[in-house]
Amino acid sequence: MNGRASKHVLYFHGFASSPHSQKVTRLRELLGDFELDTPDLNVPSFEQLDFAAMVALGGAQARATPPDVIVGSSLGSMVALGVARRGFGAPLVLIAPPLGMSQHWISRLPPGDPISVFNYARNGDAPVHRAFFEGMARVDVDRDPPAQRVTVIIGRHDETVPVDGVREQWAKWEGSGKLAPGSRFIEIPNGDHGLVGFVDLIAGEIRAATAPTPSAARSPAGSR
Repeated sequence: MNGRASKHVLYFHGFASSPHSQKVTRLRELLGDFELDTPDLNVPSFEQLDFAAMVALGGAQARATPPDVIVGSSLGSMVALGVARRGFGAPLVLIAPPLGMSQHWISRLPPGDPISVFNYARNGDAPVHRAFFEGMARVDVDRDPPAQRVTVIIGRHDETVPVDGVREQWAKWEGSGKLAPGSRFIEIPNGDHGLVGFVDLIAGEIRAATAPTPSAARSPAGSR
């Protein structure tokens, strides 16, 4: 027994978002019997955003309270993979992850520095330094599959992350022979990038990920 009253979820929000996003708010309602730890990844600030600082913060949170499952949404999925590679073996649930998309971060950037983007937490445009996007183009935490069981959830109509690229990276993970048993790729036919309308499904997968072993009804590395 670990002495905790509930299972612990370490949740990493997406780019230009916050721990108070719609998904997080709804997940707190649906997972009321779970403890959700949702660190603010806008470090050291949104304007000077730094991926290494995000992973360091995530690792510190995981050390402070070892999670039963690590969840990441969009950019947060990359943070989750970075934390997993630091030796934290909790199962992963990756929501709309930009797998294999390192160059995608800079392919459509306008000229100039800083770059102005819409920040959902601030409900308006905000500047972020160009170095963040250039740094993300060198991030390769998704090159190989994580050692632990991983569930990928993505909408077929994702308007931000190219779904074909995510499928291609998943196929590489499968082909490597290193994908952990029970790992799954879930494609939601009418889902978009935010997947706010599918939080009940996401909550169910978070619950399933905390099970000690995959259910016999779930096919390893399957898709639906």
